[in-house]
Amino acid sequence: MSATNNTKPRFPLGQIVATTGAIDALQSTCQTAMEMLQRHIVLDPGELDEEDQQANIEAVANGERILSSFLLNDGTKIWIITEADRSSTCILLPDEY
Repeated sequence: MSATNNTKPRFPLGQIVATTGAIDALQSTCQTAMEMLQRHIVLDPGELDEEDQQANIEAVANGERILSSFLLNDGTKIWIITEADRSSTCILLPDEY
């Protein structure tokens, strides 16, 4: 079963933060953080390979860090990371990690 078939949130996001670079990238493509978070919270595979998708499924069950990777309309890659304790979720560019 594909994770994208499920539209129900799979885990809590905690406090949501974003880097300046991610905010600028989203604004330049007229996309929103909410759009990306809605994909992240249902484990949309985005740009992740099968191994990383499986790691996210296991991370939900085991209380580990969850990583999403999505491409914006202009091809810019955005990462979203929810911490293992679910206290926070950060939207960032890969080079800001």
